[in-house]
Amino acid sequence: MKYIKFLALALTATMLFAACGKEEDKVKDNIYQFKVLDGQGDSVSLATYEGQVLLVVNTATQCGYTPQYEDLERIYETYRDRGFVILDFPCNQFGGQAPGSYEDIHDFCTGTYNITFPQFAKIDVKGSNASPLYVWLKEKKPGEIPWNFTKFLIDREGNVVGRYDAQTSSMTTVERAIRAQL
Repeated sequence: MKYIKFLALALTATMLFAACGKEEDKVKDNIYQFKVLDGQGDSVSLATYEGQVLLVVNTATQCGYTPQYEDLERIYETYRDRGFVILDFPCNQFGGQAPGSYEDIHDFCTGTYNITFPQFAKIDVKGSNASPLYVWLKEKKPGEIPWNFTKFLIDREGNVVGRYDAQTSSMTTVERAIRAQL
C-alpha cells in the first residue's frame, strides 16, 4: 500500500513538473521574451507592451514606401487608446535606404511625418546579424523579409497573427487586421 501511494505521489509530482515546464515554454514563446535597443542604446523589454496589440515594422527613410509613415501614424493615432502600438525598427539592409544615425532617422520621421509611436535603434532583419526578434518573427510567419515596411501583427498574448509585405498588402488590409485584434 505504501508503495502504491509513493508511486502515485511520484507520478503526480512528475506530471506537475512537466506541466510547469510546458507552461514556462509557452511564456517564453511570445514577443515578450525579447529585449531591443532604443535610440539611445538602452535595453527595452518588449514585455513593456504586454496585453497590447502590436504592429512591428522594419522601416527606411529613403524608400518608395517611406510615405507609409503617414498611414502608420494615422492608424496609431486612431487606435492607440484601444491598446495598439506600432514598434518601428529602421533597417538599412535594402538598398541602403535608412542611412544615418538614429538621431538623423528619428528627426526625419518626426519632422516629416510627425510620428509619435516608438522608434528603436537601427537593426538587421536578415542575414547572420539579424535581430533575434526578427529571427523569431520569421519562424512564426515564415519567409525572408523582402523589403522595407514589412509588418508583423502581434495579438494581445504576444503571438504573431499576421504578416504583411509592403509590396503585396495594402494599408487598408493591415488596418482591418488590426481592428479585428482590438
